Amino acid sequence: MRAGRREWMGLAVLALPTMLIGLDMSVLHLAAPALSERLHPSGTQLLWIVDIYGFMVAGFLTTMGTLGDRIGRRRLLLTGAAAFAAASLLAAWSSSAAMLITSRALLGVAGATLMPSTLSLISNMFRDPRQRRLAVAAWMTNFSIGAMIGPLIGGLLLEHFWYGSVFLLGVPVGIVLLVAGPPLLPEYRDPAAGRLDPVSVVLSVTTVLPVVYGFKQTAQHGVHTLPLLSVAAGLCLGAVFVRRQLTLPDPMLDLRLFSRPAFGVALGGLTLGLFAVTGMQFLLLQYFQLVLGLSPAVAGLWALPAVGAGVVGALLAPAVAGRTGPLQVMGGGFLLAVPGLVLLTQAGTQSGPFLAVVGFAVTSFGVQAALALTNDVIISSAPPQRAGNASGIGETGANLGEALGVAVAGSVAAAVYRARLDGKSLPDGIGPDVTETARATLGGAVEAAGRLPARLGGELLALARTAFTDGVHIAALLNIGVLLTLTVSHVALLRRDTAHRGSTAPDPQPRETVPDRR
Repeated sequence: MRAGRREWMGLAVLALPTMLIGLDMSVLHLAAPALSERLHPSGTQLLWIVDIYGFMVAGFLTTMGTLGDRIGRRRLLLTGAAAFAAASLLAAWSSSAAMLITSRALLGVAGATLMPSTLSLISNMFRDPRQRRLAVAAWMTNFSIGAMIGPLIGGLLLEHFWYGSVFLLGVPVGIVLLVAGPPLLPEYRDPAAGRLDPVSVVLSVTTVLPVVYGFKQTAQHGVHTLPLLSVAAGLCLGAVFVRRQLTLPDPMLDLRLFSRPAFGVALGGLTLGLFAVTGMQFLLLQYFQLVLGLSPAVAGLWALPAVGAGVVGALLAPAVAGRTGPLQVMGGGFLLAVPGLVLLTQAGTQSGPFLAVVGFAVTSFGVQAALALTNDVIISSAPPQRAGNASGIGETGANLGEALGVAVAGSVAAAVYRARLDGKSLPDGIGPDVTETARATLGGAVEAAGRLPARLGGELLALARTAFTDGVHIAALLNIGVLLTLTVSHVALLRRDTAHRGSTAPDPQPRETVPDRR
């Protein structure tokens, strides 16, 4: 049964929340300096503002997929759209860092309803295999479109309005979904939907957050008892979560899929590839504004070459893989990204944006070329009856990689920044209050420098900019190690799995079953 006009119009509606998810992260990266200036968050609070959304999405993604199967996928999508719009309004008018962190967490829970609902609805609306492949491809492309236009739209908003305006983008999307969704989107439920396990839901979230909290506190204040206990508690909860999933008759995540080498390596590539590229994007958008002094709109324009290069890499990868094989493309893509990160280690306070733009464009091209094939390998390495669960784990890994990329790169850069701005390096005549403000974030240093005499403020700003740039260099070196590890693991482990099973390559004609959230 071929889809008609109504289904294609429905696809256009479903593209909006997908684009919004891609747009949200890049917009907030650009808004980080303005947030620092207005809300005065600590370095740890700034990182929570940026990445709590991704952690909540990752924690609730599979849960919301199961809930949609039970109550109806359209109903969940429309409920989530209304909640996303309401949380966007709350975030836009947040008056403190704590309030904004809470708002972003609510946005993450609401955002977790959007991705599984849209993909599940597409799989039911488009029964014809050719139409369905085209619909899914269009759905996936909207992530890149959202990321591409995010810095540009965010820059224009920040240029003319207050920082909270970047959060209002979710409001019109929510309104369109609520108005156009009921007449254009059919309702679907799964009569054999699995039971929702509340304990697994709680464990999936509480496993990640204590570990990240402990890591950030250690980077911000050094090694102390409380952060170490927090990390230990998160790891213990993670062990309980894994044990529970292995014993439940209907697990939230089917962890037995990790026994397949191709699945585990491809999932690691997806997670850590996004880890590298997202963490560096977060730092570079601050570098453009606070180190080089570019306006938000100009910084957004300088970010476009990297996003465009990533789209080109993703489009070229399947064609190249058809000639050389996916192993070579994935391993080669991660390896190709390394010289880009090497260029980023050469960007300085006086070098201008060229080195950073070219370096990040090369990195984005290589990583996105590799990631273009990971999802297909993840699905093809799982049995057909577990393709939906494999897809859910892949989406969770992707969101977790993005959030962890910001958390780890931001924490490493913050630790280097504070170490460089110790009491001995700061110029004489700066009071303790100004010192603490300057050491918290680069945005705080910019504000503090503006309140000092010109000479003293200039010295402080130069030191702070150099310290932040050093942090960017260390984060780039860390990600070079990540990408080299991915190169080796993909070539070695996937090749071994190919020899064992015949081939891990995606079928040139994709399987008829589109992954659904089950």
